[in-house]
Amino acid sequence: MKISYLGFNKICFLLSVFVCTAILLLLPWRQSDLAKLHPVLTCNVTCTTSYLEPPGDASRFSAQRSHSHHGFKEWETYDVNVKPVEATSEDQQHVKTSLQIEDLFIAVKTTKKYHKRRLNLIMQTWISQIKEQTFIFTDWEDQTLRQKAGDQMVNTNCSAVHTRQALCCKMAVEYDKFVLSGKKWFCHVDDDNYVNVYALLDLLSSFSHSTDVYVGRPSLDHPVETLDRVKGDGSVSLKFWFATGGAGFCISRGLALKMSPWASMGNFISTAEKVRLPDDCTIGYIIEGLLEVKMQHSNLFHSHLENLEKLSPDTVLQQVTLSYGGPENKRNVVKITGPFSLEDDPSRFKSLHCLLHPDTTWCPKQKPTSPIT
Repeated sequence: MKISYLGFNKICFLLSVFVCTAILLLLPWRQSDLAKLHPVLTCNVTCTTSYLEPPGDASRFSAQRSHSHHGFKEWETYDVNVKPVEATSEDQQHVKTSLQIEDLFIAVKTTKKYHKRRLNLIMQTWISQIKEQTFIFTDWEDQTLRQKAGDQMVNTNCSAVHTRQALCCKMAVEYDKFVLSGKKWFCHVDDDNYVNVYALLDLLSSFSHSTDVYVGRPSLDHPVETLDRVKGDGSVSLKFWFATGGAGFCISRGLALKMSPWASMGNFISTAEKVRLPDDCTIGYIIEGLLEVKMQHSNLFHSHLENLEKLSPDTVLQQVTLSYGGPENKRNVVKITGPFSLEDDPSRFKSLHCLLHPDTTWCPKQKPTSPIT
C-alpha cells in the first residue's frame, strides 16, 4: 500500500502537534521542580556540608528574646551622624524579624603571625559560643589550628604580606564562601575583635536580609573620593562611605548577591585593582559607588584605632564589636570590671566574655554585679 506525499505530510503534522501538546502539558511540572533548585557559585576553596549544618543549640541565640540580657538595650535604625535614633512607624516592619544564630556567616580575617597571639584568645572566648557560624580565613595551612577549627579554617592561599592585593584576595574568598553557604547575613571582623553575638543578633533583626543593608562604622568623618575606573573612564571622581574592616561590618544576602558582577569568582580582586583600593574600601565602592546603596552608620562597632577608654563603661555590653590596643598603645582597652585583673586580661576580652557568658567553664562562679569600674 502506497502513501501519497500529501498524506505523509499530514501524518508528520499530526505527530508534531501531539508531541508539542505533550511537552506543554508536562512543562509546568518541570518548572516547579526547577524552582526548587538554587544557583551555586564556585570558588577556589573546598566547600563541605559542615558549612551548611546549623548547630544543635542554635535556638538559645534567637533574636526573638522577650527579655534583655545583662541590661542590654535594643536599637532600631541609625543615622549618618553615627548616633542611634528611634525607629519610625515605617521602619517597624523591619524590627524583630525572625533571626537565628544559624542565619549568620561570620568571617574572621587573620594571618600566620597572629594565629597564636590573637586567635587563641578569640577562640577561647566569643568563637567558642558560635563556632559553627564562624570561619577563619588565613594564609597558612596551620595543622594546630586545623585540629582546633576543622573545616571552619579556610586556607585562602593568599599572600601573608599586609598589602592591598593580599587583603583583597582574602576578602574575595570570604565573599564567595558566604554566597555558597546560603546564610542570610555576611559579617566580616578582624582577629582582634570581640563579637557580642547577643548585640549582633538584635541589631540585624531590625532589618530584612532580603533588602539592601550594609551596616558598620566609618573610620573617617567624610566620604572617600576616588576616580571612577569601573563605570567610567577614570575622568570623573566618585564619593562613597565605607565601613572599616577593623571594626567589622555586615551585609545582607540580598545586597551581597547584587554585588556579584564586581565581587564573585575573582571579580573582587580585579575591581579593587581598577580603583586601587584595599578590601574594606572596595566593599564600600561597590555598594555605595556602583550599586548606589547607602551605608547604615552605626556606633556599635569598634576598632583599636579608637580611644576605647572613652567608651562609657555602662554601655560596653551593648556593643556589637570591641577591640584592644596594639603594641604601640597596649592600654587602649575598654574600662570594665571583671573577674580578671588587667595584668591577667590585658585585652579585657576574658572579663567581657564572663559578663556575657557567665556559665563558661573557666569563668569564676561569682558574677560581678556591675560592669562599671
